[in-house]
Amino acid sequence: MTESNPNMGSPSPVDYATAQPGGYTGPAPTKEETNMAMLIYILGIFTGFIGPLILWLVKKNESAFINDQGKEVLNFQITAFLAYVVCIILMFVIIGLFLFPVVVVCYLVFLIIGATKANKGIAYRFPFALRLLK
Repeated sequence: MTESNPNMGSPSPVDYATAQPGGYTGPAPTKEETNMAMLIYILGIFTGFIGPLILWLVKKNESAFINDQGKEVLNFQITAFLAYVVCIILMFVIIGLFLFPVVVVCYLVFLIIGATKANKGIAYRFPFALRLLK
């Protein structure tokens, strides 16, 4: 008789907290880099795309982590802007009145999640965002 392996046929365990398909694969960020990445997310909440754009343009050459997270936030900002435009257009047929608050809440929640992940040094990927900046 052959001895069966209990793990045979089972996939190897994956750390879903750090596994980001198509995401950041550079060196582990320093505390200063994680703070700057978190600031990019927080500025997105208060200044729209202007704050993250300025900080990303200033810091993108200093850190691969800041460059990656800055592009991610800007891509999400573009996606959110397009969602706002669609909601405004759909307000003429009433559905936009219900969708607009949903978009605002998702916008805030995802930016807050991204800020906390960036502060921990984890590259965050938004569940849905147009990847225009590569």
